[in-house]
Amino acid sequence: MIKLLVHLSRIFVGAMFIFSGFVKLVDPIGSQYKFEEYFGESVLNLEFLIPYALPFSIVLIIAEVMLGVMLLLGYKSKFTVWSLLGLTTIFLFLTWYSAYYNKVTDCGCFGDAIKLTPWETFWKNVILIGLIILLLFRVKDIKEVLSKKLTVAITLISLLSFSYITYHVLNHLPIIDFRAYAVGKNIPEGMEFPEDMNELPAIQNFMLEDTQNDLAPEILAMNKVMLIIVYNIDKSDKEGFTAIKSTADKAIQKGYKVYGVSASFEDDLILMQNKHDLPFDFLFCDETTLKTMIRSNPGIMTLEKGTVTGKWNWKDADDVKF
Repeated sequence: MIKLLVHLSRIFVGAMFIFSGFVKLVDPIGSQYKFEEYFGESVLNLEFLIPYALPFSIVLIIAEVMLGVMLLLGYKSKFTVWSLLGLTTIFLFLTWYSAYYNKVTDCGCFGDAIKLTPWETFWKNVILIGLIILLLFRVKDIKEVLSKKLTVAITLISLLSFSYITYHVLNHLPIIDFRAYAVGKNIPEGMEFPEDMNELPAIQNFMLEDTQNDLAPEILAMNKVMLIIVYNIDKSDKEGFTAIKSTADKAIQKGYKVYGVSASFEDDLILMQNKHDLPFDFLFCDETTLKTMIRSNPGIMTLEKGTVTGKWNWKDADDVKF
């Protein structure tokens, strides 16, 4: 009976870590933003760690998904179970801190795929730790399910595969987009309140403002729109604006209305606009909203009557389809 419980716990914990790690693996920048929030002055006050949020996220994500694979394979069981306990303890502390002090309302433990409240996430981690402690006491029952050579080969292939996925999405865009601005999503529909008035709309704080007005309703009604998103000019990839200019010129020739969108200061945007001879003016939008819209800085998004028809990293500007 105990061996069966250990076996079921091993499958559940391993699958949970693989799923949780994978939904973050396809969008590591989302985890970077989350850790930047945790490291901020108003939460853990560890601002010196903010520049390292991305590599920290990548290491943690790959460790999470790899430990799940290793547990299912039964590979290096003592190391794996102890590592799972350490990792879950970190998550437990972060989610308890978020819930108790109401600092981070979404811990991001399942990326953007599944939204849990901090307390829901905390109790999920409590259950995981309980199961991991059971595995720790019965680690002798965790055996390799395949031959040694095959187990090592699968582990190495998994590590290489997950590392390549991370490299790919950092240089392009998430291979799976769980956000409300994914291709095919309609922004005006996302701004509507659901029938359950206890829930908030999927899209909030979406405004495209010039110096006087919010132009979002007008822009979302247009047939052909291209948004060049630069959430923060100081953190943007400056070499991307040459490619952005070429793509924007082509879009204008194809009948698109092109707008830049940023949360940066107007004077800085004008300097950058003049330096690169960009053929569009900038509108203002909330920085968090822009980070959610696209994981590229700068990034390209096309709309048709408010529906997202395409998203590209600036490195893929030549692949934009009109």
